[in-house]
Amino acid sequence: MLLTGLRGVGKTVLLNEIERLADAGGYRTIAVEAHEDKRLGPLLAPYLRRLLFDLDRAAGAGDKVKRGLAVLRSFIGSIKLSFGDVDIGLDIEPEKGAADSGDLEIDLPNLFVAVAEAAAERNSSVALLIDEIQYFNHKELGALIMAMHKVQQRQLPMVLVGAGLPILPGLAGESKSYAERLFSFPDIGALSEADAAKALQDPARDAGVSFEEDALHEIFRLTKGYPYFLQEWGYQAWNMAPSSPITLDIVNTATATVIRRLDANFFRVRYERLTPSEKNFLRAMAELGPCDHRTGDIAETLGVKVNSLGPVRAKLIKKGMIYSPAHGDMAFTVPLFDAFMVRAIPQFYR
Repeated sequence: MLLTGLRGVGKTVLLNEIERLADAGGYRTIAVEAHEDKRLGPLLAPYLRRLLFDLDRAAGAGDKVKRGLAVLRSFIGSIKLSFGDVDIGLDIEPEKGAADSGDLEIDLPNLFVAVAEAAAERNSSVALLIDEIQYFNHKELGALIMAMHKVQQRQLPMVLVGAGLPILPGLAGESKSYAERLFSFPDIGALSEADAAKALQDPARDAGVSFEEDALHEIFRLTKGYPYFLQEWGYQAWNMAPSSPITLDIVNTATATVIRRLDANFFRVRYERLTPSEKNFLRAMAELGPCDHRTGDIAETLGVKVNSLGPVRAKLIKKGMIYSPAHGDMAFTVPLFDAFMVRAIPQFYR
């Protein structure tokens, strides 16, 4: 399963809950977060090492666990040749010819099968949870899909639950055409107005506090139902309300504080990673409004030719700032980022 959605919709929270459920169900869990500057092999290897050592310490560990460690040792040797700075100690003889080719699409499936076989030998199961999975490059994502495909074909006890931006289904399909058959892609979106009200009302009611209806309606209008923003408005309104119920006036008073906090802590950390040309591209999108926009319209707003936007658009997609919901369209991955860009750059110049 690969969860997809914009920033701030709760994908990471869902992954954490899935990890809790997996732990409670007896799975051996590995939870990692992908990074732009961290490659797949070095990211996973230390966690697989710990997992196999845990299995090896279990009573009655047999040949499959020891083979898993030997295959992992081969894999570590292979990625050390590729990355050089990998420091993962494993004092065991490698299994030659297993996961040591240097080709991740060959080695990772072999490694996953060896790990899953070791888990099966111990009557255990492995749940691999990966956040921000869209940061893996084409080769890495393809290798991960191939590895899970091989595990599934052999009906071994290993599952993958990932989370990423809306570009993930397209990236997975481009990497391996069978990805759409191998994975489900639940879309995690904004809450409905009724669910947004419930998210605010229920915990408040447990503490003996209520929201007025027009206050709830205004919070939904401001947040558009995105969970992270609901938390922020709820938090500030709660702190500013002198008594129950929380009123529309309180929400209006809290809004200025919420926007300052979001600008400083949520939006600006992403904004500061942008180059001037990338900021200009996003400011042009903001000038057009909060909806999806044709690349041609963005180019016209900037006063440039469409083909000149290719490099900066590709960089913004790679940084996870925009995505293409349909061919030729661009949209922000961060809800309400258009309004922030207008605040950050009040005057737009071509």
